[in-house]
Amino acid sequence: MRNQEVAKILHDIAVLLDIKGENRFRVVAYEEAARRIENWPEPIEEVWKSGRLEDIPGIGASIASKIAEYLATGKMTYFEELTREIPPELIELTEIPGVGPKIAKLLYEQLGVRTIEDLEQAIREKKLRNLPRLGLKSEERIAKGLEMFRRKTGRMLLGQALPLVESIVALLQEKTGITKISPAGSIRRMKETIGDIDILVAARDPKPIMDAFTTLPQVREVLARGDTKSSIVTHEGIQVDLRVVEEECFGAALQYFTGSKAHNIKLREIALRKGFKVSEYGIFRLDTNERVGGEREEDIYEILGMEWIPPELREDQGEIECALEKRLPVLVTMEDIQGDLHVHSHWSDGIASIEEMAQAAKARGYKYLAICDHTQSLAVASGLTPEEVHEREKEIRRWNEKHAGLLVLNGVEANILSDGSIDFPDGELLLLDVVVAGLHSGLTQKAEKILMRLERAMKNPYVQVISHPTGRIIGRRDASEMDIDVLIAMAKATHTALEINAQPERLDLRDIDARRAAQSGVKIVISTDAHDPGSLEYMRYGVAQARRAWLRKEDVLNTLSPEELLGFLARKRKLLNGE
Repeated sequence: MRNQEVAKILHDIAVLLDIKGENRFRVVAYEEAARRIENWPEPIEEVWKSGRLEDIPGIGASIASKIAEYLATGKMTYFEELTREIPPELIELTEIPGVGPKIAKLLYEQLGVRTIEDLEQAIREKKLRNLPRLGLKSEERIAKGLEMFRRKTGRMLLGQALPLVESIVALLQEKTGITKISPAGSIRRMKETIGDIDILVAARDPKPIMDAFTTLPQVREVLARGDTKSSIVTHEGIQVDLRVVEEECFGAALQYFTGSKAHNIKLREIALRKGFKVSEYGIFRLDTNERVGGEREEDIYEILGMEWIPPELREDQGEIECALEKRLPVLVTMEDIQGDLHVHSHWSDGIASIEEMAQAAKARGYKYLAICDHTQSLAVASGLTPEEVHEREKEIRRWNEKHAGLLVLNGVEANILSDGSIDFPDGELLLLDVVVAGLHSGLTQKAEKILMRLERAMKNPYVQVISHPTGRIIGRRDASEMDIDVLIAMAKATHTALEINAQPERLDLRDIDARRAAQSGVKIVISTDAHDPGSLEYMRYGVAQARRAWLRKEDVLNTLSPEELLGFLARKRKLLNGE
């Protein structure tokens, strides 16, 4: 978690420098340093202690010295100097969709806006529309962004919360030797965003567990300390509640505290109809109050005549009815994933070589990896020309000639232009193994325009996958306006797969949309969109999203073997070209 801590300070420095109007190259240097450290596979403290900070690409002597000062002393003089010049509250303003550093500076200088509350008042008083370079539409856009910001306040992305809870669980096990311990609540159901974190432990003596929990290095504040429940706040501002229960109640308590509320209500209604009562203490006969189970979570479901329901499905969306009829799907797992079909290398905006990405994929046991760098119209991401793709192909060929066990596929993430055309010639797309295409601009256009662009892209016989189809970024940008059923119908008609982008801030498609797509016969691709080797780890968030979507192994394209995959990828070209 120190990596995220250091990255956040470097990011804040970049924002403050941007607000000041400093040279753009300095701003980008701190942004890049923050990104590198956040995704660096080693703990930053270990890198610092071994004198290797400058070995991290993008970390020069100046930034390295500031990081070293922070890790050694807990403060960074340069950052403190900047916050004396510019109110640090402005950093939070820039987290509001529609408010960048320049607008934050304008709001501060013209209206004295420093805080979220100041901005809310200025919008209520209709003051933004009269500022230079803004206007009514900008005011409305910022008001909408503020509403989105308020919705996400106090919540954490799954990709941030899961590593945090795993580190807490691991430390508790190490310090106390407990074996029955599990996250509960929304994080066990693998929701996209998490509020408070619940952890459940079975033990006869809670005291040593509470002692360890309330003194963990992640603790910023202890909210409550009790015999069976304690609450802390982490340095990230997340509340974590720990409950200790008797071993014979562990399964029932885990089921109860996992939820969801709607799932539990339906479960208890069925229990009553069957003559049972369910609580966090167990499952009991109504007539005799005899306890008949609860040590195992499976007890609850088995006694009620159901299949055990995976936590990701517990949202009262038909899972209980399916469990009663013993027809729950066998959900896709991480072990089913054979490869990643959308990653980037340093040929475009990634930070690692093709070989580094391939070695990391091979270490994960993958059979294939598609290098899908951006194409030429996306200059901001160093998109590649056809000539550059040809040069890159030589590097891919060298890997495949020298290494067995992992097939590197030659691909691109092409840009869908305003008229729906692809920014790469068909003659060049024909030469590629994988063509992923996505919308990277015009995401706020009307539904008809968005769907027109997507339809034309999907009708291209060489486009096999649509990346992050709705364009949403959780808490920062809503999904593009569109009729999802129309999108799914177009994908089915054109034999195009739709992506679940596993980046924690995207998870796009949403679970409910991916479920509808799979039910319609559209193949889903789970891809990480990784820009560095460490981000291949994001696959587990995509798989969690797929499980919440009720997806089976056969619904997911990248569970196929290399031979089956290549056959599928070639099939669309043949069908649409009439071969």
